[in-house]
Amino acid sequence: MKKFLILCLSLVTVFSLAACSDDTNSADGKEGDTLKIGISLPSATHGWMGALIDSAEKQAKALKESDGIEYVMTNAADPNKQANDVDDLIAQGVDVIVMLPIESAALSPVGQKIKDAGIPLIIVDRELENDAATVVVKGDNEGIGVNAGKYFVEKLNGKGKVVEISGPPSSVTEQRGSGFKEAMESAEGMEIIASQSGDFSTEKSLEVMENILQAHPQIDAVFTQDDGMALGVIQAIKEANRTDIQFVTGAGGGKAVFEDIKADGFMSATFLYSPTMVEDAVKIAADIAKGNEPKESMVVKEATQVTKENVDEFYDSESKF
Repeated sequence: MKKFLILCLSLVTVFSLAACSDDTNSADGKEGDTLKIGISLPSATHGWMGALIDSAEKQAKALKESDGIEYVMTNAADPNKQANDVDDLIAQGVDVIVMLPIESAALSPVGQKIKDAGIPLIIVDRELENDAATVVVKGDNEGIGVNAGKYFVEKLNGKGKVVEISGPPSSVTEQRGSGFKEAMESAEGMEIIASQSGDFSTEKSLEVMENILQAHPQIDAVFTQDDGMALGVIQAIKEANRTDIQFVTGAGGGKAVFEDIKADGFMSATFLYSPTMVEDAVKIAADIAKGNEPKESMVVKEATQVTKENVDEFYDSESKF
């Protein structure tokens, strides 16, 4: 009888532990494993990207402290390295991947590979050329182009010779460029006399603008698709002592650009495209990792125009970007 009671108690204990284990598994959805986010970003080749990487890591660390969610962050200088980084993240069994593609076309197959592996994908900034993304978080790239084009038409009274400095092949470059051209076409007197890529690099844009200045004796204004590139363009203009160029515009919202606007330099306007958008992407990734459905598939940040009239609202002397 005593042995029978002990056996019964043992069975009750086993079933209780199993029930507890089942409850834990169903609550976490991962048999008690720690959740992990993979973050694949380009290298910090310019200030905006550096600020974005910093924002991503700060948000990931905050989630680790508050929710115990682990993260793995990788940085790549070219699409091949980024593709290899993503392969590693998939092999590590991360629950969600946040990716800013170096190039849209080159990384689209990689996005599909993530989707085929059953891993939710949050794309930041530059979109893919397929539907692999679960959620896209970006700024209003077309809005940046359209707002800039309208600004040029207004400032030049519908007549002027304009140079465009674009970015590398990506959805960002295409959307900003098409929006700008669309708005410029509203005035017959507006002409884009040169359009070249500055690769979102201050140094490359300086070099490109030096060549453009030599080829074109008359330029009224310059549209750059990025604040970092704008700084290179301004340096080239100053070194060439060109007085024909009335103003330069950018995109992003960098501190140095804000300071040039405040000082009445060549920079007269920029359009917000904050690197802190990646914080939203990491938060969404954490929410999905916990088993929640995303509230929306597209998150778009407004392309607010910043000029001397409102620059003080956005300028932060402590900003790293």
